[in-house]
Amino acid sequence: MAVPVSQAWTVATYVLKQKLTGRKKYPLVLMLEPLFRCNLACAGCGKIQYPAHILKKDLSPEACFQAVEECGTPMVAIPGGEPLLHPQMPEIVAGLVARKKYVYMCTNALLLKEKLHLFKPSKYLSFSVHVDGQREHHDMSVCREGGYDIAMEGVRAAVAAGFRVTTNTTLFDGADPNSVRAHFDELMTAGVESMMVSPGYTYDKAPDQKHFLGRARSKKLFRAILSNRKKTWRFNASPIFMEFLMGKKDLRCTPWGMPTFSIFGWQKPCYLLQDGYADSFKELMETTVWSNYGTESGNPHCANCMVHSGYEASGVNYTFGSVKGLLQTAKAIFFSSYKDDDAKKLLVEWKPTHGPLVKITEPVAVKQESNDLQEVSGD
Repeated sequence: MAVPVSQAWTVATYVLKQKLTGRKKYPLVLMLEPLFRCNLACAGCGKIQYPAHILKKDLSPEACFQAVEECGTPMVAIPGGEPLLHPQMPEIVAGLVARKKYVYMCTNALLLKEKLHLFKPSKYLSFSVHVDGQREHHDMSVCREGGYDIAMEGVRAAVAAGFRVTTNTTLFDGADPNSVRAHFDELMTAGVESMMVSPGYTYDKAPDQKHFLGRARSKKLFRAILSNRKKTWRFNASPIFMEFLMGKKDLRCTPWGMPTFSIFGWQKPCYLLQDGYADSFKELMETTVWSNYGTESGNPHCANCMVHSGYEASGVNYTFGSVKGLLQTAKAIFFSSYKDDDAKKLLVEWKPTHGPLVKITEPVAVKQESNDLQEVSGD
Protein backbone atom coordinates (compact mmCIF):
# COMPACT_ATOMS: atom_id res chain seq x y z
CA MET A 1 0.00 0.00 0.00
CA ALA A 2 1.02 3.64 -0.50
CA VAL A 3 0.55 4.29 3.25
CA PRO A 4 0.45 1.96 6.26
CA VAL A 5 -2.91 0.34 6.99
CA SER A 6 -2.98 1.97 10.43
CA GLN A 7 -2.67 5.45 8.90
CA ALA A 8 -5.31 4.79 6.25
CA TRP A 9 -7.68 3.51 8.95
CA THR A 10 -7.01 6.47 11.24
CA VAL A 11 -7.69 8.99 8.48
CA ALA A 12 -10.79 7.15 7.23
CA THR A 13 -12.36 6.95 10.70
CA TYR A 14 -11.51 10.62 11.35
CA VAL A 15 -13.20 11.74 8.13
CA LEU A 16 -16.24 9.50 8.70
CA LYS A 17 -16.61 10.93 12.21
CA GLN A 18 -16.70 14.46 10.75
CA LYS A 19 -19.33 13.33 8.26
CA LEU A 20 -21.48 11.60 10.88
CA THR A 21 -21.41 14.66 13.15
CA GLY A 22 -22.48 16.89 10.25
CA ARG A 23 -19.29 18.96 10.26
CA LYS A 24 -18.91 20.37 6.75
CA LYS A 25 -15.68 22.32 7.18
CA TYR A 26 -12.97 20.27 8.85
CA PRO A 27 -9.18 20.13 8.45
CA LEU A 28 -7.46 17.08 7.00
CA VAL A 29 -3.79 17.99 7.42
CA LEU A 30 -2.19 20.72 9.52
CA MET A 31 0.54 22.57 7.62
CA LEU A 32 2.91 23.47 10.45
CA GLU A 33 5.57 25.98 9.40
CA PRO A 34 8.04 26.37 12.27
CA LEU A 35 10.41 28.58 10.24
CA PHE A 36 10.81 30.20 6.82
CA ARG A 37 14.59 30.18 6.34
CA CYS A 38 16.10 27.71 3.94
CA ASN A 39 19.44 26.56 2.57
CA LEU A 40 18.05 26.78 -0.97
CA ALA A 41 16.45 29.58 -2.98
CA CYS A 42 14.27 27.81 -5.55
CA ALA A 43 13.09 29.91 -8.49
CA GLY A 44 9.43 28.95 -8.01
CA CYS A 45 9.26 29.45 -4.24
CA GLY A 46 7.62 32.40 -2.51
CA LYS A 47 8.34 31.30 1.06
CA ILE A 48 11.88 32.57 1.57
CA GLN A 49 11.52 36.11 0.28
CA TYR A 50 11.16 37.56 3.78
CA PRO A 51 13.55 40.06 5.41
CA ALA A 52 16.38 38.70 7.56
CA HIS A 53 14.70 39.37 10.92
CA ILE A 54 11.75 37.17 9.89
CA LEU A 55 13.97 34.40 8.55
CA LYS A 56 15.70 34.18 11.94
CA LYS A 57 12.48 33.37 13.81
CA ASP A 58 11.38 29.89 14.92
CA LEU A 59 8.24 28.45 16.45
CA SER A 60 8.85 26.87 19.84
CA PRO A 61 7.96 23.20 20.38
CA GLU A 62 5.22 24.29 22.79
CA ALA A 63 3.63 26.57 20.17
CA CYS A 64 3.72 23.70 17.66
CA PHE A 65 2.06 21.27 20.06
CA GLN A 66 -0.64 23.80 20.97
CA ALA A 67 -1.47 24.36 17.29
CA VAL A 68 -1.73 20.61 16.70
CA GLU A 69 -4.08 20.16 19.65
CA GLU A 70 -6.18 23.15 18.54
CA CYS A 71 -6.56 21.84 15.01
CA GLY A 72 -7.21 18.21 15.95
CA THR A 73 -6.14 16.61 12.66
CA PRO A 74 -4.56 13.15 12.60
CA MET A 75 -1.88 14.27 10.11
CA VAL A 76 0.72 17.04 10.34
CA ALA A 77 2.95 18.22 7.49
CA ILE A 78 6.01 20.26 8.46
CA PRO A 79 7.12 22.40 5.50
CA GLY A 80 9.16 25.58 5.65
CA GLY A 81 11.75 26.82 4.86
CA GLU A 82 13.89 23.83 5.63
CA PRO A 83 12.72 22.15 8.86
CA LEU A 84 16.12 20.53 9.50
CA LEU A 85 17.53 24.02 10.11
CA HIS A 86 15.29 24.34 13.18
CA PRO A 87 17.48 23.57 16.23
CA GLN A 88 14.56 21.91 18.07
CA MET A 89 13.10 19.93 15.18
CA PRO A 90 13.92 16.52 16.74
CA GLU A 91 12.02 17.60 19.88
CA ILE A 92 9.05 18.82 17.82
CA VAL A 93 8.87 15.59 15.82
CA ALA A 94 9.23 13.42 18.93
CA GLY A 95 6.41 15.34 20.63
CA LEU A 96 4.08 14.88 17.66
CA VAL A 97 4.90 11.18 17.39
CA ALA A 98 4.19 10.81 21.11
CA ARG A 99 0.76 12.32 20.41
CA LYS A 100 0.27 9.67 17.70
CA LYS A 101 0.08 12.19 14.88
CA TYR A 102 1.18 11.04 11.43
CA VAL A 103 4.00 13.44 10.61
CA TYR A 104 5.35 14.27 7.15
CA MET A 105 8.53 16.26 7.71
CA CYS A 106 9.22 18.02 4.40
CA THR A 107 12.88 18.47 3.54
CA ASN A 108 15.16 19.18 0.59
CA ALA A 109 17.41 16.51 2.17
CA LEU A 110 20.63 18.53 1.95
CA LEU A 111 21.09 17.92 5.69
CA LEU A 112 19.10 14.70 6.01
CA LYS A 113 21.95 12.19 6.08
CA GLU A 114 23.87 14.03 8.81
CA LYS A 115 20.72 14.66 10.89
CA LEU A 116 19.21 11.14 10.74
CA HIS A 117 20.69 10.10 14.08
CA LEU A 118 18.57 12.76 15.82
CA PHE A 119 15.32 10.96 14.88
CA LYS A 120 13.85 7.52 15.54
CA PRO A 121 12.05 5.42 12.92
CA SER A 122 8.31 5.23 13.59
CA LYS A 123 5.13 4.43 11.69
CA TYR A 124 4.08 7.98 12.63
CA LEU A 125 7.07 9.67 10.95
CA SER A 126 7.84 10.04 7.26
CA PHE A 127 10.56 12.17 5.71
CA SER A 128 8.89 13.83 2.73
CA VAL A 129 11.80 14.65 0.44
CA HIS A 130 11.43 17.38 -2.17
CA VAL A 131 12.73 15.99 -5.48
CA ASP A 132 11.49 17.85 -8.56
CA GLY A 133 12.54 15.41 -11.25
CA GLN A 134 15.61 13.78 -12.69
CA ARG A 135 19.05 15.20 -11.94
CA GLU A 136 19.26 18.05 -14.45
CA HIS A 137 15.68 19.23 -13.96
CA HIS A 138 15.83 19.03 -10.17
CA ASP A 139 19.12 20.94 -9.95
CA MET A 140 17.74 23.68 -12.19
CA SER A 141 14.50 23.87 -10.17
CA VAL A 142 16.30 24.25 -6.85
CA CYS A 143 19.01 26.45 -8.36
CA ARG A 144 21.83 24.30 -7.05
CA GLU A 145 24.11 21.96 -8.95
CA GLY A 146 24.52 18.63 -7.20
CA GLY A 147 21.29 19.07 -5.26
CA TYR A 148 19.74 15.95 -6.77
CA ASP A 149 22.64 13.70 -5.84
CA ILE A 150 22.66 14.95 -2.24
CA ALA A 151 18.87 14.55 -1.93
CA MET A 152 18.89 11.01 -3.30
CA GLU A 153 21.80 10.09 -1.04
CA GLY A 154 19.68 11.28 1.88
CA VAL A 155 16.70 9.27 0.62
CA ARG A 156 18.72 6.07 0.41
CA ALA A 157 20.31 6.64 3.82
CA ALA A 158 16.90 7.18 5.45
CA VAL A 159 15.42 4.10 3.78
CA ALA A 160 18.42 2.01 4.89
CA ALA A 161 18.00 3.28 8.46
CA GLY A 162 14.40 2.05 8.53
CA PHE A 163 12.55 5.35 8.14
CA ARG A 164 9.42 5.88 6.09
CA VAL A 165 10.41 8.03 3.11
CA THR A 166 8.02 9.72 0.69
CA THR A 167 8.73 12.29 -1.99
CA ASN A 168 7.16 15.52 -3.19
CA THR A 169 7.56 16.57 -6.83
CA THR A 170 6.41 19.99 -8.05
CA LEU A 171 6.04 20.45 -11.80
CA PHE A 172 6.27 23.65 -13.81
CA ASP A 173 5.60 24.59 -17.41
CA GLY A 174 8.16 22.95 -19.67
CA ALA A 175 8.35 19.71 -17.67
CA ASP A 176 8.91 16.66 -19.87
CA PRO A 177 6.38 13.94 -19.00
CA ASN A 178 8.74 11.24 -20.28
CA SER A 179 11.42 12.43 -17.87
CA VAL A 180 8.90 12.61 -15.01
CA ARG A 181 7.86 9.01 -15.61
CA ALA A 182 11.52 7.95 -15.59
CA HIS A 183 11.88 9.95 -12.37
CA PHE A 184 9.10 7.86 -10.80
CA ASP A 185 11.05 4.71 -11.71
CA GLU A 186 14.17 6.12 -10.02
CA LEU A 187 12.27 6.92 -6.83
CA MET A 188 10.68 3.49 -6.63
CA THR A 189 14.08 1.86 -7.19
CA ALA A 190 15.48 3.95 -4.32
CA GLY A 191 12.89 2.39 -2.01
CA VAL A 192 10.58 5.33 -1.28
CA GLU A 193 7.22 4.39 0.21
CA SER A 194 5.15 6.61 -2.09
CA MET A 195 5.26 9.77 -4.20
CA MET A 196 3.28 12.99 -4.32
CA VAL A 197 3.15 15.13 -7.45
CA SER A 198 1.50 18.50 -7.99
CA PRO A 199 1.69 21.58 -10.26
CA GLY A 200 3.45 24.62 -8.82
CA TYR A 201 1.55 27.59 -7.43
CA THR A 202 2.12 31.13 -8.71
CA TYR A 203 3.54 32.80 -5.61
CA ASP A 204 3.69 36.55 -6.20
CA LYS A 205 7.15 36.70 -4.60
CA ALA A 206 8.64 33.86 -6.63
CA PRO A 207 11.64 35.04 -8.72
CA ASP A 208 10.43 33.08 -11.77
CA GLN A 209 6.90 34.04 -12.83
CA LYS A 210 7.05 32.66 -16.39
CA HIS A 211 6.86 28.93 -15.87
CA PHE A 212 3.77 28.30 -13.76
CA LEU A 213 1.25 25.98 -15.39
CA GLY A 214 -2.24 27.07 -16.36
CA ARG A 215 -5.10 24.62 -15.86
CA ALA A 216 -5.33 23.43 -19.45
CA ARG A 217 -1.60 22.75 -19.67
CA SER A 218 -1.64 21.09 -16.24
CA LYS A 219 -4.33 18.62 -17.28
CA LYS A 220 -2.54 17.79 -20.53
CA LEU A 221 0.77 17.27 -18.73
CA PHE A 222 -0.67 15.11 -15.97
CA ARG A 223 -2.73 13.07 -18.40
CA ALA A 224 0.48 12.21 -20.22
CA ILE A 225 2.30 11.41 -16.96
CA LEU A 226 -0.35 9.54 -15.00
CA SER A 227 -2.09 7.54 -17.72
CA ASN A 228 -0.79 4.05 -18.54
CA ARG A 229 0.77 3.77 -15.09
CA LYS A 230 3.26 1.15 -14.09
CA LYS A 231 2.22 -1.27 -11.36
CA THR A 232 5.37 -0.44 -9.43
CA TRP A 233 4.40 3.21 -8.91
CA ARG A 234 2.89 4.12 -5.53
CA PHE A 235 1.39 7.54 -4.89
CA ASN A 236 0.78 9.35 -1.63
CA ALA A 237 -2.40 11.07 -2.75
CA SER A 238 -6.12 10.54 -3.03
CA PRO A 239 -7.00 8.64 -6.25
CA ILE A 240 -9.68 11.26 -6.88
CA PHE A 241 -7.13 14.09 -6.61
CA MET A 242 -4.98 12.26 -9.16
CA GLU A 243 -7.96 12.00 -11.50
CA PHE A 244 -8.57 15.72 -10.99
CA LEU A 245 -5.00 16.45 -12.13
CA MET A 246 -5.62 14.34 -15.25
CA GLY A 247 -8.81 16.24 -16.09
CA LYS A 248 -11.07 13.28 -15.28
CA LYS A 249 -12.78 14.87 -12.26
CA ASP A 250 -14.03 18.33 -11.39
CA LEU A 251 -13.36 19.29 -7.78
CA ARG A 252 -14.01 22.46 -5.82
CA CYS A 253 -11.14 23.78 -3.73
CA THR A 254 -11.24 23.03 -0.01
CA PRO A 255 -9.13 25.94 1.32
CA TRP A 256 -9.77 24.96 4.95
CA GLY A 257 -8.65 21.36 4.34
CA MET A 258 -4.98 22.07 5.06
CA PRO A 259 -4.81 25.05 7.44
CA THR A 260 -1.43 26.66 8.06
CA PHE A 261 0.12 27.72 11.36
CA SER A 262 3.40 29.66 11.29
CA ILE A 263 5.34 32.27 13.24
CA PHE A 264 2.63 34.77 12.21
CA GLY A 265 -0.29 32.69 13.50
CA TRP A 266 -3.08 30.94 11.59
CA GLN A 267 -2.78 31.98 7.94
CA LYS A 268 -5.89 33.09 6.06
CA PRO A 269 -7.18 31.40 4.01
CA CYS A 270 -4.74 28.60 3.16
CA TYR A 271 -1.13 27.51 2.76
CA LEU A 272 -0.81 29.30 -0.59
CA LEU A 273 -2.43 32.68 0.05
CA GLN A 274 -1.80 35.30 2.72
CA ASP A 275 -4.86 37.42 3.41
CA GLY A 276 -4.15 38.07 7.06
CA TYR A 277 -3.81 35.90 10.15
CA ALA A 278 -5.98 34.66 13.01
CA ASP A 279 -4.94 34.18 16.62
CA SER A 280 -6.66 30.81 16.96
CA PHE A 281 -7.89 27.97 14.77
CA LYS A 282 -11.45 28.72 15.86
CA GLU A 283 -11.06 32.33 14.72
CA LEU A 284 -9.59 31.17 11.40
CA MET A 285 -12.57 28.94 10.68
CA GLU A 286 -15.23 31.41 11.83
CA THR A 287 -13.93 34.71 10.44
CA THR A 288 -12.50 33.70 7.05
CA VAL A 289 -14.91 34.42 4.19
CA TRP A 290 -14.38 31.07 2.47
CA SER A 291 -16.61 31.97 -0.48
CA ASN A 292 -13.92 34.42 -1.61
CA TYR A 293 -11.56 31.57 -2.49
CA GLY A 294 -11.38 28.74 -4.99
CA THR A 295 -11.67 28.79 -8.77
CA GLU A 296 -15.45 29.26 -8.63
CA SER A 297 -15.09 32.45 -6.54
CA GLY A 298 -13.56 34.45 -9.37
CA ASN A 299 -10.54 35.27 -7.21
CA PRO A 300 -7.68 35.76 -9.72
CA HIS A 301 -5.18 34.26 -7.27
CA CYS A 302 -7.11 30.99 -7.41
CA ALA A 303 -7.75 30.88 -11.16
CA ASN A 304 -5.07 28.36 -12.15
CA CYS A 305 -4.52 26.59 -8.85
CA MET A 306 -4.65 22.79 -8.89
CA VAL A 307 -2.24 22.30 -5.99
CA HIS A 308 -2.31 19.38 -3.58
CA SER A 309 -2.84 21.59 -0.52
CA GLY A 310 -6.08 22.94 -1.99
CA TYR A 311 -7.52 19.83 -3.62
CA GLU A 312 -6.30 16.71 -1.79
CA ALA A 313 -8.88 17.33 0.93
CA SER A 314 -11.46 17.82 -1.82
CA GLY A 315 -10.62 14.38 -3.18
CA VAL A 316 -10.91 12.79 0.26
CA ASN A 317 -14.20 14.59 0.87
CA TYR A 318 -15.49 13.33 -2.49
CA THR A 319 -14.56 9.76 -1.56
CA PHE A 320 -16.43 9.80 1.73
CA GLY A 321 -19.25 12.08 0.61
CA SER A 322 -21.37 9.37 -1.00
CA VAL A 323 -21.58 5.70 -1.92
CA LYS A 324 -20.75 6.78 -5.47
CA GLY A 325 -17.56 8.41 -4.23
CA LEU A 326 -16.52 5.30 -2.33
CA LEU A 327 -17.15 3.07 -5.32
CA GLN A 328 -15.26 5.35 -7.71
CA THR A 329 -12.31 5.50 -5.33
CA ALA A 330 -12.32 1.72 -4.95
CA LYS A 331 -12.33 1.38 -8.73
CA ALA A 332 -9.42 3.83 -8.99
CA ILE A 333 -7.43 1.80 -6.44
CA PHE A 334 -7.98 -1.61 -7.98
CA PHE A 335 -7.97 -0.54 -11.64
CA SER A 336 -5.27 2.10 -11.52
CA SER A 337 -3.45 1.71 -14.84
CA TYR A 338 -5.66 4.27 -16.69
CA LYS A 339 -4.94 2.87 -20.14
CA ASP A 340 -5.06 5.68 -22.67
CA ASP A 341 -3.71 5.38 -26.23
CA ASP A 342 -3.99 9.12 -26.84
CA ALA A 343 -1.85 9.75 -23.76
CA LYS A 344 0.79 7.43 -25.24
CA LYS A 345 0.78 9.60 -28.36
CA LEU A 346 1.27 12.68 -26.19
CA LEU A 347 4.42 11.12 -24.74
CA VAL A 348 5.80 10.31 -28.19
CA GLU A 349 4.97 13.70 -29.66
CA TRP A 350 5.74 15.87 -26.62
CA LYS A 351 7.87 18.91 -27.34
CA PRO A 352 8.95 21.43 -24.69
CA THR A 353 7.22 24.78 -25.04
CA HIS A 354 9.58 26.72 -22.81
CA GLY A 355 13.17 26.70 -21.70
CA PRO A 356 14.38 25.85 -18.20
CA LEU A 357 13.44 27.71 -15.06
CA VAL A 358 15.23 30.90 -14.09
CA LYS A 359 18.47 30.01 -12.35
CA ILE A 360 19.46 32.07 -9.32
CA THR A 361 23.23 32.10 -9.09
CA GLU A 362 23.35 32.68 -5.33
CA PRO A 363 20.57 31.52 -2.98
CA VAL A 364 18.95 34.62 -1.49
CA ALA A 365 18.24 33.06 1.90
CA VAL A 366 21.77 31.74 2.21
CA LYS A 367 23.23 35.14 1.34
CA GLN A 368 21.04 36.90 3.91
CA GLU A 369 21.43 34.30 6.59
CA SER A 370 24.85 32.79 5.98
CA ASN A 371 26.05 33.04 9.56
CA ASP A 372 22.78 31.75 10.98
CA LEU A 373 22.57 28.79 8.60
CA GLN A 374 26.16 27.79 9.23
CA GLU A 375 25.58 27.86 12.96
CA VAL A 376 22.46 25.69 12.71
CA SER A 377 23.84 23.20 10.20
CA GLY A 378 27.19 22.88 11.90
CA ASP A 379 29.13 23.74 8.73
